[in-house]
Amino acid sequence: MTQLGLGLDLSTKRTRKREFLDEMMRVVPWARLIALIEPYYPTGKTERPPFPIATMLQFHFMQQWFGLSDPAMEEALYDVPLYRDFAGLDGGVTRLPDESTILRFRHLLETHGLAAQMLTLVNEILSEKGLMLETGSAVDATSISAASSTKNGPGKRDPEMHQVKKGNQWYFGMKAHVGVDAEFGLVHTVIGTAANVHDINAAEALLHGQETDVYADDGYQGIEKRCKANSVRWHVAMKPGRRRQLDLSDRLDAIYDEIERLKAGIRAKVEHPFRVLKRQIGYTKTRYRGLMKNTGQITTLFALGNLWMAVTVQKPDGPCQQTLITHRI
Repeated sequence: MTQLGLGLDLSTKRTRKREFLDEMMRVVPWARLIALIEPYYPTGKTERPPFPIATMLQFHFMQQWFGLSDPAMEEALYDVPLYRDFAGLDGGVTRLPDESTILRFRHLLETHGLAAQMLTLVNEILSEKGLMLETGSAVDATSISAASSTKNGPGKRDPEMHQVKKGNQWYFGMKAHVGVDAEFGLVHTVIGTAANVHDINAAEALLHGQETDVYADDGYQGIEKRCKANSVRWHVAMKPGRRRQLDLSDRLDAIYDEIERLKAGIRAKVEHPFRVLKRQIGYTKTRYRGLMKNTGQITTLFALGNLWMAVTVQKPDGPCQQTLITHRI
């Protein structure tokens, strides 16, 4: 017996993922990113011309947003019409990129350091729109776990990662150090290191050079003595134990406590990109081996995260812009 269909048009449902991709299609500066990649992209000298840069870049970004490996991305292109629609591939397409093509494009970006250039380009565009200031930054780092299993080809853990003890628990992986705009919380600098590298060792490299004030948590105590930029004022949080000893009934201690509260309010902006990275995008574990590859991926995610946050950021002298999706994509 033949079962009758419901006659549904599955392409009209405004799912959360469809709305997210539509929003990203609107806000990502595709033309300028394509111009950035074009000098390095192969022109193709065979009978099968390469896929357009725009198409490959859209595939690459979908990989990052949805946490897909190269083989999983290839399969998703066959299984999910929404992904093909986002890349502008209509029903008349004769071929789709395989996992090797997707891999080569990612290696192209890694080889030429284009992830960092993308972040710079995105920030230039946001600066043109008044969403990046030069007077203040906040710095911090977050741990990213790596696979600790040795059940792989080499039979070893990633030699560029390291284990470190945090509290009473050991972690194996890397750290993502970031410098963000102290006003809007948008990332301007990303550095990837092994997990055992202390936050303070990467602090000065996180500055873009135009700051007058930098905010950091208590893990950066002593940075004032190491920093060579004498024009920068560091506002480092007081040690928690020392702050607990403050007597709030004493006027001077109460002032110190209020200063710490105000510093914490500014410093909290650095946590917003980490939330987007780990909660919205769902990036909590490294995918590749080696710091260069993983740092490139994290930098790309922060560049895309800046565009995401820029949609909801509130300008000091204007109304809040359109709100983008705030749940996990």
